[in-house]
Amino acid sequence: MDELVKQIAQRTGIGEDKARQAAETAISFFKSKFPSLGGHLDSLMQGSNSSEKTGSMTEKAEENLGGVFGKKSA
Repeated sequence: MDELVKQIAQRTGIGEDKARQAAETAISFFKSKFPSLGGHLDSLMQGSNSSEKTGSMTEKAEENLGGVFGKKSA
């Protein structure tokens, strides 16, 4: 979660407290719209010790969320 908060803060120029609120809001939104990703999002936000596991979860999340952002998976 800390990495996401840093990215939001850096890219938007808002403080880390507001960035954390934004991240939590976005995660809650995605969990409500895509319940099957809830556990994956929780794992990603808690940080995984296995980069391979995190990579595959990230790829799966990107694949499933592509339609939300108007992108189609290859």
